[in-house]
Amino acid sequence: MNLAQKLGYPKNAKLLIIHADDAGLSHSENQATIKALQNGSVNSYSIMVPCPWFFEIATFAKNNPNYDCGIHLTLTCEWENYKFGPVLPISEVSSLVDQNGYFYKTRQNFKNNAKPSEIKKELIAQIEKALQFGIQPTHLDSHMCSVGVTPEILEIYKELGKSYNLPVFINKSFVESISLSNEKYNFDDTLLADNLLIGYYTDFEKGELKESYERALDSIVSGFNVFLLHPAFDDFEMQGITINHPNFGSEWRQIDFDFFTSDKCEAKLKENNIQLITWKQIRQLENLSNRE
Repeated sequence: MNLAQKLGYPKNAKLLIIHADDAGLSHSENQATIKALQNGSVNSYSIMVPCPWFFEIATFAKNNPNYDCGIHLTLTCEWENYKFGPVLPISEVSSLVDQNGYFYKTRQNFKNNAKPSEIKKELIAQIEKALQFGIQPTHLDSHMCSVGVTPEILEIYKELGKSYNLPVFINKSFVESISLSNEKYNFDDTLLADNLLIGYYTDFEKGELKESYERALDSIVSGFNVFLLHPAFDDFEMQGITINHPNFGSEWRQIDFDFFTSDKCEAKLKENNIQLITWKQIRQLENLSNRE
C-alpha cells in the first residue's frame, strides 16, 4: 500500500501539504503565516527557533495545537543586514558561526566549516527549546535545506526524526540538487515527498509567480506533494530584512500570502481533486507501523 491508500484515499490520489516556511523570522512573517492558516489554504508551517520573533509564533503554536507545526531547523542565515545565530552559547558550537558569531550566509561556507558533532548538538538544542516552550511539533524540516549538503549531515537530521518520533521532510531530487558532496545519499527506510512544488525566480522576474502557482496546481500529479511557500507582508520590516535579496524577498512573500489565501487557490484545489493531508496524519501512520 502506498501513502494514499494507508490514509484511506485511492491509490492514485493527489495528496498535498501546503506548507509555510520561516515562521519566527519576523513579525511580518508570523502575522502572514497565522492569517494564511486561519483564512487560507495553508495547512502546515514550521518555526525557526533561533530567530528574534520565535516567542510570538511559539505562543501561537502552543495555543493552537490544531495546526500542523514543524521545527524549521536552522543552520544558515542568508540575509545581508539581518542576522541570527545558534541557540547554544557560541563557545559550544563555534564551528557553526562566522567571525561575528552569526550563522554562515551560504550553504557552502556552512559545509566548509561546520563540525557534525556541533551540528547535532545545536539541532537538538533547537528542538528542546521548542519542546520546553510547550510546542507540540508534527515534523522536522530544514531552513535552506542546509541539512542536505552532505550525506553525513542528512543522516544526523534523519536520526533526530527517529529520536523524537517525528517525520522529517525530505525530497530526494531537491536534496541532490543542493548537494555539495560527491558521496552517495541513503534514502532507504525514509518517507520521501514525491514532488516538491516551489516558486522560481524566472517566474517572479517575469511577474508571473501567481500564474505559475495556478499552473502547478493544475498539473499536480498523484503521490505525496509538498508546496513550499514563504508568506509575509511587503512592509518596511520585511523590506529591510530582504534588502538586495529579491529571491524569496519581501515582494515575493506578499505574492505567496495573496495567492494562498485567495478564492482562486481554493478553487484550484477543488477543480483538480487535490486532497490536503497533514504531517499529523503521517506521524500517526509512522507510529502505528513502528508498533507493529
